[in-house]
Amino acid sequence: MKRNKYIIIVILAIFGLNSCSDDFIEVQNKEVLTDSSFWQTEDHALQALTSAYAALHSSSGSKWAFFEEIYTAMAYKADDMVNNTAETYSRALASFTNTTEESGPFNIWRSAYAGIGRANQILLRVPEMESISQQSKDVIVAEAKFLRAYYYFWLVTGFENVPLVITYETDPDSLFPNQASPAEVWAQIETDLSEAEANLLTEHAAEWRGRATVGAARALLGKAYLFQEKWSEAESKFAQVVAMDYALLENYEDNFNGNGENGSESVFEIQFTGDRSNGNDERQVFNFEVSPYAFGGWELFYPSEWLVEEMRTDVNAEGDPSDRVYASIFFDDPGSQMYSRDTDTEIAYSDVAGELNHPKYFKKYSFNADTNFYNGTNIALIRYADVLLMYAEALNENNKTAEAIVEVNKVRERGGAVPLAGLSQSELRTQIRHHERPVELSMEFGIRWFDLYRWQRGSTATESIKTTLEDHNKPFAENFQDKHILYPIPLQEININENLEQNPGW
Repeated sequence: MKRNKYIIIVILAIFGLNSCSDDFIEVQNKEVLTDSSFWQTEDHALQALTSAYAALHSSSGSKWAFFEEIYTAMAYKADDMVNNTAETYSRALASFTNTTEESGPFNIWRSAYAGIGRANQILLRVPEMESISQQSKDVIVAEAKFLRAYYYFWLVTGFENVPLVITYETDPDSLFPNQASPAEVWAQIETDLSEAEANLLTEHAAEWRGRATVGAARALLGKAYLFQEKWSEAESKFAQVVAMDYALLENYEDNFNGNGENGSESVFEIQFTGDRSNGNDERQVFNFEVSPYAFGGWELFYPSEWLVEEMRTDVNAEGDPSDRVYASIFFDDPGSQMYSRDTDTEIAYSDVAGELNHPKYFKKYSFNADTNFYNGTNIALIRYADVLLMYAEALNENNKTAEAIVEVNKVRERGGAVPLAGLSQSELRTQIRHHERPVELSMEFGIRWFDLYRWQRGSTATESIKTTLEDHNKPFAENFQDKHILYPIPLQEININENLEQNPGW
């Protein structure tokens, strides 16, 4: 929501309300928002909604916490990347040696519940506001339900056993809830998304692009069904998304350089403006984090050897790596190039190989199309290619393998890879799991690790995460234990709430 740059003080004033007064005098300070002075206008409601979206960045809105805590905690355990072991961020998670005090899972937990709390307050207060039209109320409430469902998706896939809080609580006796079962959380996600879908807009005005839409609710609901192996429901919901006006971008790379943000392939993404005026710093830092030292970056992580070798098999009709491979990684190949801000040009791998600290790098988000290294390129959470691959997976599990191959080929052909043909259900399942999804979606936010999680937790062709990590030569795979399937409930939370029970093995 790039139109609104509400300062953080407003958010804190709304969502951290406390009152104190002396018995002898009580004078209203009109410069400070209170529970009675807020919730009066549509602008107030939209400010509250903005704060609920802001938790996608982190509980505090910090770009550093978003990347160095939340993103790394969601990504580093997967087989598509290896972390730079010289850096501390989520290093223990990557080596499966973390404790219950690890900061990454704590930041996921804290940010998710911050977003949930803000959404719950919207759901309590907006319906009773008299200054807003019913249509505006319905849309704002629907967006709050979508966001609450999205945050619970983080929690149930990461921790499974979490409190289910669906009301805004101020009574101290109600602030220490017990955990719900995963089935109860999934049921609430389904309810929220179904109700949100009924009132969300198909498209927002240009100045409001980035807010949740009908398509986003349908896609996330389909994903929730997929994670529960409700194959028929997933197929039906994804089919509704496919019937909408989404389309794959012609140029795969435009998903990551700013050219395609909020465009035809965007279903839902985190908004960044890149604005650095007047003390603002509304940018994301992926380009710094993924770029080589030699190109002015910090190279916090790299594509795994397994991923690079898998990508080498993703070829075009001439037998060369596909366009999506060249747009995803920078590696030892005659056609591989990467943008350097120092020269403001694309540099061939062979021309800089001697200066590189590592033999391979991710290229996604490594530069902005306007060559501004302090950039505001959005981060995709759900894009249409992901929807097509999830749709194909549901079709295949519903014994519609030929139809599933058609959907996979839409994604392959846009990326420049030769189409598939003649695969059995089992062969296509493996192709989707360990080629199509990692090649198309590598390093994208919250995808690969949670794919591995759901295939272990499911009942259809269950796959051991440990076996997959070992087969794909993940560093420190020997340290992986069953307890690492889930994050530990943060010790900080258990110390506060005695009703919480730690996840098994922790």
